[in-house]
Amino acid sequence: MLNQSRTVGLPVSRIDGPLKVTGRARYAAEHFGPGMLYGHVVPATIATGRIRAIHTAAAEHFPGVVKIYTHENRPKAAYRDSKWKDAVALPGHPFRPLENDRVLFDGQPVAFVVAESPEAARDAAGLVQVEYAAEEPHTDLAAQMHESYEPPVPRMKQFMPPPPRGDAEGAFTAAAHKVSADYVLSGEHHNPMELFAATVLLEKDGTLTIHDKTQGSQNSRDYVCGVFGLDPEKVVVKNTFVGGAFGQALRPKHQLFFAVMASLDLNRSMKVEMTRQEMFYLTWRPSCIQTVSLAADTEGHLQAVMHHAVHATSRHEDYQENVANWSGLAYKCDNVKISYEIAKLDLATPGDMRAPGAATGITALETAMDELAYAVGIDPLELRIRNFIHRDQNQDKAITSKALHACYREGAARFGWPERTAAPRSMREGNDLVGWGMAGGIWEAMMSKGEAKVQLSIDGSVTVSAAASDIGTGTYTILGQLAAEAFDCPVDAVRVEIGASDLPKTGVEGGSWTAATTGSAVQAAAKAVIKTLLTHAQSMENSPFEDAKEQQVEIAEGRLVLESNHQIGVSTADIMQAAGLEAIEEHAKVGPDMLTMKQYASYTHSAVFVEVKVDEELGIVRVTRVVSAIGAGRILNPKTARSQILGGIVMGIGMALHEEGMIDHRTGRIMNHNLAEYHVPAHADIHDIEVIFVEEDDNMASPIGVKGLGEIGIVGVAAAVSNAIFHATGKRIRNLPITVDKMLQSEAVQ
Repeated sequence: MLNQSRTVGLPVSRIDGPLKVTGRARYAAEHFGPGMLYGHVVPATIATGRIRAIHTAAAEHFPGVVKIYTHENRPKAAYRDSKWKDAVALPGHPFRPLENDRVLFDGQPVAFVVAESPEAARDAAGLVQVEYAAEEPHTDLAAQMHESYEPPVPRMKQFMPPPPRGDAEGAFTAAAHKVSADYVLSGEHHNPMELFAATVLLEKDGTLTIHDKTQGSQNSRDYVCGVFGLDPEKVVVKNTFVGGAFGQALRPKHQLFFAVMASLDLNRSMKVEMTRQEMFYLTWRPSCIQTVSLAADTEGHLQAVMHHAVHATSRHEDYQENVANWSGLAYKCDNVKISYEIAKLDLATPGDMRAPGAATGITALETAMDELAYAVGIDPLELRIRNFIHRDQNQDKAITSKALHACYREGAARFGWPERTAAPRSMREGNDLVGWGMAGGIWEAMMSKGEAKVQLSIDGSVTVSAAASDIGTGTYTILGQLAAEAFDCPVDAVRVEIGASDLPKTGVEGGSWTAATTGSAVQAAAKAVIKTLLTHAQSMENSPFEDAKEQQVEIAEGRLVLESNHQIGVSTADIMQAAGLEAIEEHAKVGPDMLTMKQYASYTHSAVFVEVKVDEELGIVRVTRVVSAIGAGRILNPKTARSQILGGIVMGIGMALHEEGMIDHRTGRIMNHNLAEYHVPAHADIHDIEVIFVEEDDNMASPIGVKGLGEIGIVGVAAAVSNAIFHATGKRIRNLPITVDKMLQSEAVQ
């Protein structure tokens, strides 16, 4: 029996939307307490070397200054590396602010000023004078390629290349058609709207309530407890609202360290908010140089795939991501060789940035596939179809579901791909050369361990609790929808409590696993509530559920009913009243099915079609149309899901045409550390974008059939833009971003 009031799968508006648009949603820096102090960081102005001296006298005499911290007077903190490592820490030595006189990267905190007002802290920080013994910086990845190495300690086993299969070199040499090229990606920087901030409220009983800009409240709590030796029961971290993150807030940042350090040392509440410039000194998508070699027979069937990737890391940590492995599983090929290395630079440790690894590696792979299509002489979409595979050859596992064929078919039809003429420079509109390009995308459909509590009250209201974060993805709304579905109530009857470390345990929000994980935990807890409700109902006199099993009942219109016959049922309020209860609350834990994981791999897929128009004389590129077809299992909310894909596409356009951290390699300093000179796509850069969600059922990926959407939207977009530019102009530019100077300097391929 279909219940028309159910909400999962409907485009429900964000339940937190009214709070955000009216300014009532308070972010990390928007909390205050009595006697609050404010801090400001003094950043290093060299990339590597040592601090000879720090002169703080002028700053100390500035009105309102309370204390200035340097490496010479920093309060004691944990000694062992293990105490500094957070839940997603890397192999190596975690960064410790003000640890010693050593400078490891441009912008590193070298002093911290505390004052009675944010203005006083800022102005006094400008009076701190630092003398350095600067050393020669090495910040150019190309120049350090000779020192690249295989990570001795894997961050994650699955990031390491699979063993070679077949004879890739021999098959490449013998093949009828082959391409081989280097692909270069400049480093990119996260620029979420909300600046990093931490507000520490020192309560009267000595407990700390910390409002932190983070993707994991429990990760931040555990970090400060480890570093400062605090009792986790006396620390609560909240991130009720997060103004964007993209992965930059996965790991605790130094504003949290400084805020807690000063609060404990001075016995005062404390607030630290970074500047936009400081945001550029945090995690970043690393610069990467890749060599991709593909070979095919005369029919376009892949005969060999070789992919070698090297990306930047810092001196003190081995940042790693899955860059090259995608080339061994995206298409059918029996001769594959993949290799992966990192190179140390005098820069801050890179970090996960939306679809880390895949956005980089698949850009190279999908550009090479386009080049191979031209070498063989077949349509780029047809080349991909001919090499389609239903199995993950890297792991030799079946795939839980793969709706990529539907993505190809529906995306191409909506875009009008059959109308494309094959030859470069063959399509024109006035003074513009028109190009159509496409690429495929893939991302892991992951699920982690997670917990949730669900409470059904006697008045029919529902409360959902979990420590999950909402970084703008719509977590509040989809959890509310799942609970509303389970209890057949309006979404506005559900209260969603997330974003606090004292709620049921979840991992950091990242990797596109939150919906699958926390959503499944909410569903499991709701089922447990209904099971408990059934137990109480069976204890009632003349119960109609005497022989009913939990799988045979559900809630409809405020009643516990038989699924097969809604006429048979009892009011949930009557059941609780008879049991003497005001509410029923259950706690559920979920995790990935280990048996399924041994037998299957699970991925989301996409097909991205892009139109560009290029001014033939000026070389200016405009992305005028994008169609992205997504296969991601069950779509809980088409409105928030579409928003996720739109955001990913815009970031992909930024990767292709705009975003580039410009480093002066003579000094090792970031030169464009502001939003005026670090270009991101503006409104005028974005035109028509259409998102298609193809039908895909996959109950093996997660109990609720969800595969995650945060990452897949960006994957393949930059390659599709690059391929469209080649189709428009005949210019194959393999160094991203593709800026006007590169367009004008490049020659069309003959």
